[in-house]
Amino acid sequence: MAPYKAVGSKGSRVSRVLWMLEELGQPYEFVPVKLRSPEAYALNPSGKVPILIDGDVTITDSAAICVYLADKHADKGMGANPGLAGRAEMDSWMHFAQSEFEAPLWNKLRHRFLLPQELRVDVGPAAAYDFGNEVKALERRLGDKAFALGARFSAVDVMLGDMGSWARAGKFRIESDGVNAYLDRVLARPARARAQANGGSF
Repeated sequence: MAPYKAVGSKGSRVSRVLWMLEELGQPYEFVPVKLRSPEAYALNPSGKVPILIDGDVTITDSAAICVYLADKHADKGMGANPGLAGRAEMDSWMHFAQSEFEAPLWNKLRHRFLLPQELRVDVGPAAAYDFGNEVKALERRLGDKAFALGARFSAVDVMLGDMGSWARAGKFRIESDGVNAYLDRVLARPARARAQANGGSF
């Protein structure tokens, strides 16, 4: 089987894709491509990365890629719990991760580095406030579970773990012993270290 091609730039959300591929034990090639470069636009109309190429299939968006890989390699046990309810549970987690937990991180990053200089404002205090609320929400959602979907590690934990690493690197306060223990648990996985060594460090 031809290896997957994981397209993205170092320090981008491609870290999640590489981590997922390492967890699944799948061969892949990391293809360095910059955000909104001609190469990125050729694969994604928005010019954004990461992008996964699987033969003649091209998938964009890190959450969609992780779900695709979990479904394709269902025998590895990183996908949804059985049935329609299981799929809804996983979808709910993925939407929470991207639309809520990650949103304050992304907002601060855009105003620090990505937006044109004249459009940047200090969103730091608001982003910290919003993120604090999302940490509390994550704590409640996790409850006493070891991982998002229960006792087993899944694609959801790849997403949340990567976002947590981003938050820690950005000096966002995580005032929850439960959430910090969860992040320590998922970020200590050997597959994460292998992905970082292959270009997935944030």
